[in-house]
Amino acid sequence: MLAGGYGGAKLSHGLALASAAARERGAAGLELSIIVNTGDDLEIHGLSVSPDLDTVMYTLAGLANEATGWGVRDETWSGSQMLARYGAATWFGLGDRDVATNLLRSQALRAGERLTEVTGRLGGALGVTARLLPMADEPVRTEVLTSEGWLEFQEYFVHRHHAVDVVAVRHVGAESARPTAEVLAAIAAAELIVLAPSNPFVSIGTILAVPGMAGALRAAAAPVVAVSPIVGGAALRGPADRMFVTLGGEASASGVVAHYRMRFPGLVNGFVIDDLDAQATPALEATGATVLVTQTVMRDDAGRRALGEAILGRFLPGWPT
Repeated sequence: MLAGGYGGAKLSHGLALASAAARERGAAGLELSIIVNTGDDLEIHGLSVSPDLDTVMYTLAGLANEATGWGVRDETWSGSQMLARYGAATWFGLGDRDVATNLLRSQALRAGERLTEVTGRLGGALGVTARLLPMADEPVRTEVLTSEGWLEFQEYFVHRHHAVDVVAVRHVGAESARPTAEVLAAIAAAELIVLAPSNPFVSIGTILAVPGMAGALRAAAAPVVAVSPIVGGAALRGPADRMFVTLGGEASASGVVAHYRMRFPGLVNGFVIDDLDAQATPALEATGATVLVTQTVMRDDAGRRALGEAILGRFLPGWPT
């Protein structure tokens, strides 16, 4: 799967739950690889922070703060409070346990380790069995153009609460990045590739901006299936619906399909849309796409597992139902 943070983490968990349920029934489970957006990464207080990687990791480890959608549950904030007393900026919240993750990552990167290696070790220590793969080891930084000029992604998303309209997106450093050997191997070996219900512009779009990534996906033997992050004309979280409008599209399931078909022709073979958008099915199928209409809003663990099982049952041949 290709994933951003919130929606990608929830569907990753859903696929993991579906895999565990299959094993309980005596069937083979999944070998799950998750290629995660790192365009949201930032340096703050001397730490290398990877928000999307950590959101997926904490979710699969059973540690995520479900109320906020980021960070660790039952977190403490002594370090952040002390930073505030010193007058440091604290608009990007780092809880005490989250700081531990970022300290170890930062030390390892300064010592010359690859982000892929560090991520695997951190996830393994937390009991994550899925392969968590940064989209690239080289730094890529997403920036958005607003009425206030170009803003780094976290400045726009967290500090300014994504309240200003985005009229352009760029991925600084992408031209020097490449998919890792681990990413290319996962794509080549896959039986199914899923684009998570993450923002198509600044999450999935950032992953696909890495040179060679889209080509590897097109060359893969597996079908590529995109899950719409737009339900009933709105994003469940974040600014994706507004971005579709300001960047020249339509905030709808059909708009998601049109975006992937126009920006990345020949890449996506199937689409997953919510029951609320079922009326769009005939038009989508007329384009030759395979469409699954199901409940895509993952309100709890049962909903995550149900969506994972629905996707696997429709698009993965031989998956036990």
